[in-house]
Amino acid sequence: MAAESLAELRDWLFLLLLCLTLLAEVLELAAAAIAMETGEGDEGIVCPSVCRCDEGFVYCNDRGLSIIPPLPLMAAILYLQSNRLSNAGLPPSLERSTSIRVIYLYANQLDEFPIHLPPSLRELHLQDNNIRTLPRSALAKLPLLERLHLDDNSISTVSIQERAFSGTPRLRLLFLSRNHLSSIPAGLPASLEELRLDDNRISTIPTHAFRGLSSLRRLVLDGNLLANTRIADDTFSRLSNLTELSLVRNALQSPPVNLPSAHLVRLHLQDNGMTHIPRGALDGMRRLQRLDLSGNNLTSLPRGLLKDTESLELLLLRGNPWFCGCNLRWLHAWLHGRGAAVTVRGLTCQGPEPVRGQILRDLTSLMEQLASVPHGSTTTTSLLVPTQGSLFTLRAKRPGLVMPLPPGEGGQVTGEALELTVKPLSSDSVLVSWLCPQPAPSFRLSWLRLGSSAALGSITETLVPGERRQYLLTQLTPRSHYLICLLPLRQEPSFGGSSMGSSRVGSMDTDSKDSSPACAQIETGDALVNSGGEGSDKEGQDSELTALPLAGIIGGATALVSLLLIFGIFCWYGQRAGYMSGDSGSYSRGRGGKHYDDYVESGTKKDTSILEIRAPPAGFQMTAMAHQPLQPKLEDVTYIHTIFPSSSSSSQLCAV
Repeated sequence: MAAESLAELRDWLFLLLLCLTLLAEVLELAAAAIAMETGEGDEGIVCPSVCRCDEGFVYCNDRGLSIIPPLPLMAAILYLQSNRLSNAGLPPSLERSTSIRVIYLYANQLDEFPIHLPPSLRELHLQDNNIRTLPRSALAKLPLLERLHLDDNSISTVSIQERAFSGTPRLRLLFLSRNHLSSIPAGLPASLEELRLDDNRISTIPTHAFRGLSSLRRLVLDGNLLANTRIADDTFSRLSNLTELSLVRNALQSPPVNLPSAHLVRLHLQDNGMTHIPRGALDGMRRLQRLDLSGNNLTSLPRGLLKDTESLELLLLRGNPWFCGCNLRWLHAWLHGRGAAVTVRGLTCQGPEPVRGQILRDLTSLMEQLASVPHGSTTTTSLLVPTQGSLFTLRAKRPGLVMPLPPGEGGQVTGEALELTVKPLSSDSVLVSWLCPQPAPSFRLSWLRLGSSAALGSITETLVPGERRQYLLTQLTPRSHYLICLLPLRQEPSFGGSSMGSSRVGSMDTDSKDSSPACAQIETGDALVNSGGEGSDKEGQDSELTALPLAGIIGGATALVSLLLIFGIFCWYGQRAGYMSGDSGSYSRGRGGKHYDDYVESGTKKDTSILEIRAPPAGFQMTAMAHQPLQPKLEDVTYIHTIFPSSSSSSQLCAV
């Protein structure tokens, strides 16, 4: 009995253990189902078959998708670029995700800003779509958004809803490059640190454009329509924390005024066509490390421009027509003073001619020579010539007034208070230098090309600043006579007409001592012009040579071509005639000029001139069958053709 009771107890214990095991399995399955419903855990979530998953990264790019498939619950970064997704392809279930931080949706077919986006989003890439509007309601659903890329869309200024960015207080980066913006978007968040607006149609920047953007550090405005006159004076001064400013490919003539100087590190001003830079444009930029002035029209830089740029490391100056003369001597000294601390690229001299193609840093001996020359001296002007340039130039075709002739000969004329020196540098350029003991606010420089009559020349006038002592006249007519005059102006002129060399100055006031201009006469080229009659004869000869009519040149060329054409026709006709005569001789055979066609020669027609040639065993024998005597000629050529043989053993041949 005891044994049976123990066996029954064992069976009951085994059955109880089995029930407990089954209960544990049921409880585990129930817990897994509850976790799936509440979103806790992703062990049972399967990656979409068309995508590839790697922990929190989901790669669904370049799949040709038109709708987003169900995604793992713990997905953090979605790569959905380069598909065919439209606004309808974004399911509303995407808004319920709390783990997605970055979405790449560029290069799709979106024409509106997506509205079904998760609120946990930090970075959104929507470039290269066709988005036209930025609604406030869509951006308000992304309170944690920090980076927004909207490059290469169709967004215009009017399509950005008012206060569109008010719901994104954490936005730090905004890219709107290559859109249709005509002005700076309004209502940008104060948290913005980087703003890119390049390649738009922005032409005007008002004073309040960047108001409130004290955190902005990088601003890119490349490829717009900005000009100095359409930028407010204190536009950039409000950006106190700006470290990088890029204004490449605009229409600036000089850097904008009042640039932020406290924290600026990189300044890009290339490809603007700038002609000058004010002396104080870079004042206070002690942290500036990179300055790019490439692709402009700069010939010189003002002394003291870089006095505060002790942190400058890279200076880019390519694509400018630098004139390496006295005007850049200070820059040469500055470069040697900085040594290897600064890298300069593109500072290659384009003038004057003796130093063309050389680097300014290598012109040490020349700069030392210039340093030893007294101010105002013209001993080195044949090598270093200042660039031509002035505020404006007046030109009169036929002024109807005769310029005064110089009182002396040669290229140097001394007036009562002005010494004028002219020197030819090339066939089309002349260097004008002067010494004026008394300072003058400006000078009027005039030059006239002399023809058969001085009154019929072409007068050109220009104003030269008072501190200048040299001027380069370029684009002159080679081997021509010019009369050059210089007049100091003591009062700002009123330009009512040309008064070059005239005793009547109209509304222009000058000192009585300088009422008569200093003039000099010169010829472009190697030789100077004498004031005698010999120079006049030479001038007449040069005028006749240079006045060669264009019609004569064209007529001569036409006659030459005609002669060549006639000669070619004659040669062709002669060659063709010789060819025809040679062909007719091959068929004549020397029989009184009688023509035989091919059939006669081959023996298919009866001809009394045919010879019968028999071939006996010992050799051949020729017998004349015609009554005409055979008169052989040395130049005749005998052709032997096989004809129809007879039934006999002999062979019958036809000899022609």
